[in-house]
Amino acid sequence: MQEENFSPEQSLSVIQSMIEKAKNAYSENGHLYLIWGWVVFLCSIAQFVLIKFVQYEKHYIVWFACWVVVIYQMYYLRKKGKQKKAYTYADRMMGYTWVSFFILMMLVGLAIGQSGEVNMQKLVGPLFLALYGMPTFLSGLLLRFKPLVIGGIGCWILSVTTLVIPYDYHLLLLAASMVIAWIIPGYILQKQYQLQ
Repeated sequence: MQEENFSPEQSLSVIQSMIEKAKNAYSENGHLYLIWGWVVFLCSIAQFVLIKFVQYEKHYIVWFACWVVVIYQMYYLRKKGKQKKAYTYADRMMGYTWVSFFILMMLVGLAIGQSGEVNMQKLVGPLFLALYGMPTFLSGLLLRFKPLVIGGIGCWILSVTTLVIPYDYHLLLLAASMVIAWIIPGYILQKQYQLQ
């Protein structure tokens, strides 16, 4: 079998083509970013309204909507996985990033929920905002997609902002983070996907 010798330009072209294929595979159509962005946005606003204006004792119940999305996401990813023929290193890294994020969210949520202390409850906003920034930022770097990188940095800035605004308004910062980190990038990805 004869080996092909690639020029540096050809090698670069092949690498660039592989990156573009990976970007297309990840971006899908921005679907999961949009679903999660809108669900977390709406749950944040709903909980804020239930606390601030309704004074409903079980205001946290709105977050059970996320479990419906988790079930849908598992179905969606399984269906997408069956259609995919090959997985790249970047595919695996993206998957590991989001699995790590999910595990960290569950662990932090459980730790804070078990504490039952009001001071610990005040850490939910800053910690979750910081956590949202991690997979968003890394996904942006892996995809070379600047809106996700900016969204991740935005989450971190909002996390620090929670230190200087009243606790009652942390949910509004969480809603804002969804707009900059997942909703706007999701729509941009969707538009790019439709143009391809």
